[in-house]
Amino acid sequence: MQMTYQSDYGRLRHSRWYERILLSFRTNLVLGFVLTTVIPALLTWGWQWNSQGAMTTIMASGIAYLIATSAVHAISRFPGTRALIYILPFMTITYFLMGLLLTTVQLDFSLEPMLMSYALSLAAAYTGYWIGNRYRVRKIAVVPIGQVEDFCTQNVVDWRWLQQPDLRDLRIDGIVVDLKSALSPEWQRFLADCMIQRIPVHDAQRFHEELTGKVGLEHIYQNRYGLMVTNNTYELIKRAADFVVALIMLPLVLPPIAIAAIMIKRDDPGPVFFKQKRAGFQGIEFDVYKLRSMYVNPENQTPTAGVEDPRITRVGRVLRKYRIDELPQIFNVLKGDMSLIGPRPETPSLTAAYEKDIPFFRYRHVVRPGITGWAQIEQGYVSEVEGSKRKLEYDFYYIRKFSFWMDVLIIIRTIKTVFTGSGAR
Repeated sequence: MQMTYQSDYGRLRHSRWYERILLSFRTNLVLGFVLTTVIPALLTWGWQWNSQGAMTTIMASGIAYLIATSAVHAISRFPGTRALIYILPFMTITYFLMGLLLTTVQLDFSLEPMLMSYALSLAAAYTGYWIGNRYRVRKIAVVPIGQVEDFCTQNVVDWRWLQQPDLRDLRIDGIVVDLKSALSPEWQRFLADCMIQRIPVHDAQRFHEELTGKVGLEHIYQNRYGLMVTNNTYELIKRAADFVVALIMLPLVLPPIAIAAIMIKRDDPGPVFFKQKRAGFQGIEFDVYKLRSMYVNPENQTPTAGVEDPRITRVGRVLRKYRIDELPQIFNVLKGDMSLIGPRPETPSLTAAYEKDIPFFRYRHVVRPGITGWAQIEQGYVSEVEGSKRKLEYDFYYIRKFSFWMDVLIIIRTIKTVFTGSGAR
């Protein structure tokens, strides 16, 4: 019997016209722009905005607000991120850089209304976050067919399991279904009706990947190659940026390398640097440079599950915790062997071992390996056995989401790890 989608059946959550307006990011962006530009201008100049300084200040404040707000919105869409954490640093950095730019080019502007705009932008962003916080837990209906039990497990979502192809009065944000399963005609018509009503229908596997930040290896062959193609333009821009940033960082990196070298020598006699062959971009092997964090003869000790690796020196534990042992890889970046951000390079032997079980593993070499990456900030250090497959899942997610904002997020969280040691193991 054919199901008819009636008006008293379930519908898209927040679909009423006033909800769509009030909860729209574009609406909040426009209202915030008016608040952070017009109000400071009125309080400072009234309606007399014809001076060059007034217009420059208004435009600069508006641009700073739009850039910061858009950046927070873009980054908070990745798994494990909250907009609340990034509002203050992004607003502060953007307004500071805008003021620095105006001062450098010697454009006439007023500092007081710009500071007022900065304060209002923080107030608007935090207010918007707290008001909308109650709506952020997504309500997702689940079609109980196929392997959905494997994917619909994250507690960040309010799962609503359906018993029949009918939503009734349920208001939801979307529907999750195993699109590779055999759906009955009733369920197919139900999904078609949902899409007609603009209710998003998500594939369970892809939805799980977006929640966890991982591409499951057991389902890797179900991903079309086209879904993991990188952006060639951004790849070229990133390589140029890597080289310039590495040159700028070089004077800052050399002093801590020198201090670490002295500590390594005092802790365990032997070489300061560690060099090892790794499989890199397009599968080409190269020598990766690191500060030595293990004893000269680590093979005399065997790591045990649940116990700290005895092969690592006392200094080495500190170097690893704060990622200082990775600093010499700045030279790999300058040479073009590596990027600042990307999957960690594996040894050729481990790469060959993985390729026996996972032929698709070779696709990991489609981007340059990095000093830090998505797997490192999500998981930290792991042994060659412990968590290695999970690390690959994070690497494939990074390749799929290869973008500027993904790299910005990784940089921010890496800086947090360097200064706090959190997230590293």
